[in-house]
Amino acid sequence: MPPEEKELLYRTVELEEENNKMLRSMRRAQRIARVMSIIYWIFIIGSAVGAYYFIQPYLDPIYSIFGKAKDNLNSVNGLLQSFKQ
Repeated sequence: MPPEEKELLYRTVELEEENNKMLRSMRRAQRIARVMSIIYWIFIIGSAVGAYYFIQPYLDPIYSIFGKAKDNLNSVNGLLQSFKQ
């Protein structure tokens, strides 16, 4: 093998090794980014569920008040309808 071809072959091998290192680091960075994104969304969804869990005792009385108000309005509407007839 002539020396020029040998040198070209060594240079090609060096470039391939360098590309391999870069591709592995890119793949590693992609995996880390994906894991961090999953952790981020788990944190966001978990925070929302946790906030609802802690706020729920305060929301139940409000729901019951609105339910009673709705029932009262329906009964008033029923009385108005009966007077119109």
